[in-house]
Amino acid sequence: MKTKILLNGVGRIGKAILKIILENKNFEIIAINEINPYLENIVYSINHDSTYGNISDKFKVIQNNFIENSNNKIKVLNHKNLNEIDLSNIDIIIDASGVKEDINLLKNLPVKAIFLTHPSSLADINIILGVNEQNLDVNIHKIISTSSCNATALLPALKIIDDKYEILCGDIVTIHPLLNHQRVLDGNFVSSQTRDVEYNFEFGRSSTQNIIPNKTTTISACSYVLGKINHELISSSSLRVPTDTVGVINVTLMTKKECSKDEIIELFEKYEKNQKFPIVLNNYEPLVSSDFKKENKTTIIDHRYTDVKNNHMIKIIVWYDNEWGYASKVVEILDYYKSIKKG
Repeated sequence: MKTKILLNGVGRIGKAILKIILENKNFEIIAINEINPYLENIVYSINHDSTYGNISDKFKVIQNNFIENSNNKIKVLNHKNLNEIDLSNIDIIIDASGVKEDINLLKNLPVKAIFLTHPSSLADINIILGVNEQNLDVNIHKIISTSSCNATALLPALKIIDDKYEILCGDIVTIHPLLNHQRVLDGNFVSSQTRDVEYNFEFGRSSTQNIIPNKTTTISACSYVLGKINHELISSSSLRVPTDTVGVINVTLMTKKECSKDEIIELFEKYEKNQKFPIVLNNYEPLVSSDFKKENKTTIIDHRYTDVKNNHMIKIIVWYDNEWGYASKVVEILDYYKSIKKG
């Protein structure tokens, strides 16, 4: 029997999750809650996408606020708060709104689990596949964070290296595509409730004309999953660039144990061959960011740039699709949850 889902929010991540779940036999999205009150616009934005292309089996609006295509019929709701919704027919909520909901409110909702598509120190558990999924206890973990796109890409690589060579310190720079809360042309400063940004002068500058430096929550998100990987160990910064999707992380690490370039490459090659989930992809081809668009593996090690200096300083480059790739991992976590819930 398919697990019935309410999808809260159909922004960039929500739409990707929706389209991936439409192809998944384990789950059924029976309702969408979206603050956008214009149903025709919601359908339009699902059917047409400048980044990933238009869907072939298009939705249309039918009576009583439903949308429908040849295989799916979904109720569209327009509530500000989740506790206003009748959840009697819902098993799981995926909250892709990005809004930091009241955790106590979420815990009291009459559903089996709520998956947050953002890092949360208040969640019962933050999960990144390949790092800590074995800690998920479906009997006690109701509020489950699927972390962030950056942490989902980075942390498996850090764990692989740390388990073998022990990281002493490091630095990361995320090179991240532009996002909807940024300005297209120069304007006033930007605030963002969904990203805990009270104001940011740089995000008021044109996202299409600039490389924009910023702080990143990547290491904080990693620390919620694996406590050792924190700001005491690894420094971080971010650059926003004028591309639509696919990010990359420039990683420099100092290790306690000696290693070589060949050993690091062999380490990731061995992991890829034996991995339980589609996480690591080793790349040697002369590719660019758009070549990784819609790739579901989210820790793509570009070995053209893998290097080791003085037997202790490791340099790697990690590519990831920050929208479709991350959304794929959210659905894979749902699959994992269902597999152990059944057991």
